Amino acid sequence: MLWLAWLTANVTMWMNEVASAWMMTSLTDSPMMVALVQAASTLPVFVLGLPSGALADIVDRRRYFALTQLWVAVVAAMLAMLAFVNGLTAPLLLALTFANGVGMAMRWPVFAAIVPDVVPRVDLPAAIALNGIAMNMSRVVGPIIAGALLASAGIPYVYMLNAVLALVAFALILRWHPEPRSSALPGERFFAAMRVGVQHVAQSPRLRILILRIFLFFLQSTALTALLPLVAHGFDGGDPAAYTMLLVAMGAGAIVVALILPWLRQRVGRDRLVYWGVGVQALASAAVVLASTMWLAVPAMVVVGMAWISTANSLTVAAQLALPNWVRARGMSIYLMALMGGSATGATLWGYVASATTVSASVIAAAVVGPCLMLLTRRFGRAHGGDEDLSPATGNVRVPPPVIEIQPDEGPVMVTIEYLIDLEQAADFNAVMQETRRARLRQGAVSWGLFRDTTRPGRYIEYFVDENWVEHQRRLERFTAADVGLRERRQVFHKGGEAPVVRRYVAESMRRRRPEP
Repeated sequence: MLWLAWLTANVTMWMNEVASAWMMTSLTDSPMMVALVQAASTLPVFVLGLPSGALADIVDRRRYFALTQLWVAVVAAMLAMLAFVNGLTAPLLLALTFANGVGMAMRWPVFAAIVPDVVPRVDLPAAIALNGIAMNMSRVVGPIIAGALLASAGIPYVYMLNAVLALVAFALILRWHPEPRSSALPGERFFAAMRVGVQHVAQSPRLRILILRIFLFFLQSTALTALLPLVAHGFDGGDPAAYTMLLVAMGAGAIVVALILPWLRQRVGRDRLVYWGVGVQALASAAVVLASTMWLAVPAMVVVGMAWISTANSLTVAAQLALPNWVRARGMSIYLMALMGGSATGATLWGYVASATTVSASVIAAAVVGPCLMLLTRRFGRAHGGDEDLSPATGNVRVPPPVIEIQPDEGPVMVTIEYLIDLEQAADFNAVMQETRRARLRQGAVSWGLFRDTTRPGRYIEYFVDENWVEHQRRLERFTAADVGLRERRQVFHKGGEAPVVRRYVAESMRRRRPEP
């Protein structure tokens, strides 16, 4: 049911993109304005992705997901009404395309967080591939429906059907009843949740390189998709049917490869598949704009779709597996911000290049620049190993209850841990503590430090600070199996007879207290 809702939501997205891109070609002949249609649809994800991800992690995901479709239905209804009365102008079309993109910005992070909640971790790559099939089926179905309506009824009816389909997705989502997320702690605060999300990604080297790669890939690949209406116009008899055929060919290629992606990943490897996908996509994009007829361009678009899904899906699977459940929506929102930021930047950049030169020159320039930039990231990705086990491991955390009364918002809270190590192992201990620093900050710590005793060689004190007592308690819920393994690696260095001594301190308020009467 959720998959059908996702398919329907993406069909409306592609129908809107096809109708709006073609509508813009009738309002202006500027390549820059045509390219800005895609920029306007993707920029909201870049601007609003993190707030949306924070909300998806702290509110009811079912209601929030449903609300996104209600928003899209309202925007589609406004577009239909204005199109019926010939009230759309180029700036107004861009503004409403941006508003439609706001719904997409809200929808993507919450759905990315829902998928791992309803499938086991071992099935996550297959589930993401299935969602990729839904997205690329929509890339086929959406343009076909939109193209048929453009040719027979007109643009207003595309927007009208969009509104109806968005309401269908809204109804499907409301029928889903997920298991409630159980926690004895109050929900996270909005701005604190955003801070922790950004901090988690910033302290994860693997996520950082994945975010850079998805940005660079969409910076390159958007050149063709943003300028595709003008590419279609360039062929003999270029009309909505030609544009639709090119989009359908790309979607069909993506669907075919999505069905065999697990086999491809096993044979080629996830990272190598990314590099091959980027290169093949670049070559096929150049072939499309250099083709003299539609019969040559369509097969090249099929190859573009194959390479596109191979690269995008491999990067998305890696990002999902690099995130624990508690911060998944925020992490994926930042990932999607990079994706859409690359798309919006690419649409604007290559649209400007096309205005200054030609459409073909712009797409070929992107095909040359993109793979070169991606190759520069190769050496950064080699040092980060495989996927960690980020399943919850709260049962492994044992914290003695406080003997003083502490209010949930009291803080900051400082934790100190004392280690006694052999000085000959100091360098290895330091390397593990650098990993520990990143892990503590990923879990939400405000600050972290490591000190050595000036009077006792080999005695080290680790400290980290949480925002308040409830955030310190929340850390226990965020503990993963990978954190357990890291803790065991730290304790190997400790040579005391007992476990390292842990102490917790709550900040004392320095406000002057009123004397007792």
